[in-house]
Amino acid sequence: MARSRLIPDNFTLALAGTVTLASLFPVSGAWAGLFEQITTAAISLLFFLHGAKLSRQAVIAGIAHWRLHLLVVASTFAVFPLLGWMLRPLLQPLVTPELYMGVLFLCALPATVQSAIAFTAMARGNMPAAICSASGSTLMGIVITPLLVSLLLSRQAQASDPWSAIGHITLQLFVPFLAGHLLRPWIGKFVFQRAAVLKLVDQGSILLVVFTAFSAAVREGLWHQMPLRSLLGLLVVCAAILTIALAFTTWISRRLGFSKEDEITIVFCGSKKSLASGVPMAKVLFASHTVGVIVLPLMLFHQMQLMVCAVLAQRYARRPQVEPKPHAVGATAH
Repeated sequence: MARSRLIPDNFTLALAGTVTLASLFPVSGAWAGLFEQITTAAISLLFFLHGAKLSRQAVIAGIAHWRLHLLVVASTFAVFPLLGWMLRPLLQPLVTPELYMGVLFLCALPATVQSAIAFTAMARGNMPAAICSASGSTLMGIVITPLLVSLLLSRQAQASDPWSAIGHITLQLFVPFLAGHLLRPWIGKFVFQRAAVLKLVDQGSILLVVFTAFSAAVREGLWHQMPLRSLLGLLVVCAAILTIALAFTTWISRRLGFSKEDEITIVFCGSKKSLASGVPMAKVLFASHTVGVIVLPLMLFHQMQLMVCAVLAQRYARRPQVEPKPHAVGATAH
């Protein structure tokens, strides 16, 4: 029997279980320090494996779609932050100040990679462009996200110097990613054949960060300071931001005359935010006891985008199959 799209996936259930475990049994003292070290190593391994998995041929094939990539970057790093900032009078009364910080952090994050590519494939979109755009967004986020956080949350971010944060993120995320990619000729096949291991490291590292972050937040009295009204308000805020992002990327791609395949790529790469990158970045950018509440909006937005984009991908996939004309093969929107 097929699983309903309305039922959370196993990873989301694991996230909920991790938050519950950290709320009931938060680690502290020497155990907290040990978990921090294990988490840092797991995140570095995660990005190393992603670097080894990324195909250089796919990157080269997708680079030519520069107008598409420019639109995705603009949506990810300009429209989202402006949206979170301009809607402040409407959004902030619905949540606590700390949760609103998390909303702004969410808006500053790069696009997700795995799910954006998976949904583009499901919807029969432009796969090479999706791989290039989503991967490029992750790499650009290493520099752009700390700068946006410094701009939007200058008083709350742990690192007053955004370049210091960029340095930390580069060492923890980009250097392992680059090392993995350079070693791809020797280990790429091994990594590709063990996709289940990559998925385990991917999800396991996020669960580790969430557990250590919420442990620290619970020790600081997170749930005593978080009213139910604010959690319900956060649900409304995330739904509003996702709806506007999806509507904008759909409208602008059609307005600029992109093909249906390119539209699909723009929608799924330009409206999503990365949990895999966001959680490690929050760990670097914010004080440990605030990370738990900062990533709450991201966790909720992550589940929303998966459920909604799954439905959208199925709708796109139901369109009639059209064989490209000989002269149109490889053409892009101009």
